[in-house]
Amino acid sequence: MKDNKKNLRILAISLLLCFISMIGASLVQTSGGRVKIKDLRWETSSGHLMSALLFIPENATKGTPAPAIVTSHGWYNNREMQDLNYVEYARRGYVVMSIDMYGHGNSDAVTPDEWQINGTGMYDAVELMATLPYVDKTRIGVTGHSNGARAANWSVKQDNLKTNPLISAVLLVANDAMYTTDPKEPLYWSMVPDKKEYTNNYGSRSVGIIAAYWDEFFFRSKAKDGGHTVPRDYIKTDGAQSFLNFGVDPKVGESRTSYKIYKQEINGKTASRVIYNPAQIHPWNHFSATCAASGIEFFQDAFGAPNPIASTNQIWQIKVIFNLLGLIGFAMFIVSFAKAMLYTKTFGSLKASEEAVISPAPSGIGKLWFWGGLMASALFSGFTYLPLFTWTSKNRPSFFPQAPVYYIGIWSALIGIFTMIVLFLSYRFYAKGKNMNLREIGVSISFKKLCKTIGLALIVVAAAFGLVFFADYIFKTDFRVWALAVKAFTPDKLGIALKYLPFLLLFYVVNSVAVNCFNYVTVGKKEWMNTALLALFNGISAIVIVAIQYTTFIRTGEVFFTSVSNIVEIWLFPMIVILPVAAIISRKIYRATKNPYLAGIINALIITIIMCSNTLTQL
Repeated sequence: MKDNKKNLRILAISLLLCFISMIGASLVQTSGGRVKIKDLRWETSSGHLMSALLFIPENATKGTPAPAIVTSHGWYNNREMQDLNYVEYARRGYVVMSIDMYGHGNSDAVTPDEWQINGTGMYDAVELMATLPYVDKTRIGVTGHSNGARAANWSVKQDNLKTNPLISAVLLVANDAMYTTDPKEPLYWSMVPDKKEYTNNYGSRSVGIIAAYWDEFFFRSKAKDGGHTVPRDYIKTDGAQSFLNFGVDPKVGESRTSYKIYKQEINGKTASRVIYNPAQIHPWNHFSATCAASGIEFFQDAFGAPNPIASTNQIWQIKVIFNLLGLIGFAMFIVSFAKAMLYTKTFGSLKASEEAVISPAPSGIGKLWFWGGLMASALFSGFTYLPLFTWTSKNRPSFFPQAPVYYIGIWSALIGIFTMIVLFLSYRFYAKGKNMNLREIGVSISFKKLCKTIGLALIVVAAAFGLVFFADYIFKTDFRVWALAVKAFTPDKLGIALKYLPFLLLFYVVNSVAVNCFNYVTVGKKEWMNTALLALFNGISAIVIVAIQYTTFIRTGEVFFTSVSNIVEIWLFPMIVILPVAAIISRKIYRATKNPYLAGIINALIITIIMCSNTLTQL
């Protein structure tokens, strides 16, 4: 009973953290109640359902319509990823619409052939914004990160076909401008051809570009030696200079610099051009006070702000702190709620008669099996990650509509199989001789107990995501920090998640067995050191790959791994947190149950749902 009371206190703290997160994040993004938020769903002219969050500041009325900004995430993200922008723009009096591009979040999935139609949904949002009575139709801007900026370019091309264009300002974040008269797709990969006819595709609109020094994808041009320039030298390239000179041949225009807004009269209107060069990487652009300040300054110059506030006066970071509290509370809830359910009549049989105790430190050949197993699994994980990208890209059945989850899923499954082999060999040639009892440590489990385990895992996951849906429904918030997000999702994501669940089960169940049944041994002086070590080894391969990639990039101006898309290293950012935390969660639940399968199934379910609700779904 003493243990249960302690656990119930932790459960109460986890709920308190989640509610503090919801309320605090809501107060920040509503500017203390001065901004109204609406969750939009509408059928667009292209015949697809579009999703967006609409932020309406109190100054925006029918009598005093306000300038408006449509903002978009990049590929494999969702509308909430733009929180730094919608928080800061809305508190300055702009009406803001943060969209889920088609195939993302709550918007309909489409085929690749439809991506360019209406700017992957961005231009649909612009047209809707222009119908709102509290929006100034003469001051509508668009901005997006990465492929969200590509959507902005496509929206401009669509807008150019109108007799009375709607877009009057464009801020491209982490993607390049349209330079030439080429009627095809904008040069968003920035490999500008040798022969070109420069032109001003943006007309009298004000346009800015945020081009990071270490952008993994964009801001490269063909060099005279046949190679290409590096992103940190972007401002010196012909394309950048032509852009700043409003589309003239760079040999004719003057030399221009970053962070200076250049003006020119075009068709009776004053247009501006500016390039910002923050010293950061591509995905950091949507988690950066520097980029937020540049965006604020750009739209202040283009439109004026109904509620002028200095660009350095930012509060979105406070929302991040509240979001982090929510993530911590979410993880604590998973463990404490699962343990609390062990004291119920239905699931009491899953509770261990006594808490699992750490085993003595391995010695002799046992030390070799312990450290050798950890190292072998880490090396296998690291050396298979990059090669699998090419294979999964070429061999993904249409049954799996999310390429990133398929890739990570196959990788996880292979690691699970490899770990299973290592565990079998360890048992066969070492542990069995030391009288390891598989039933006593939880590896062997009855069918009835397994069924109860699955039932409890489903209840825990449902309860945990119940908190997420409550946050979304009542407060329009979720639990997220940068690339790691736990969000509400549409029902179709559950069907998609079931397709990938077997891959993740194979990894997280086997990983839980490895962490708790085979490697729960004394390391150092304290019991927690073993947990920390296993958590570190869970994520070590991801940490090393990312470290090699970015130390090389920052030092030389170019990435280390060039055989695959740079997106694969970015996909590891959330895994650096998820994998160690999964080990900690599984250890805490195992201590109370001596059942490695409960935590393994819970981790697999939650992580699969997180992955499937935060990426691109492609028909």
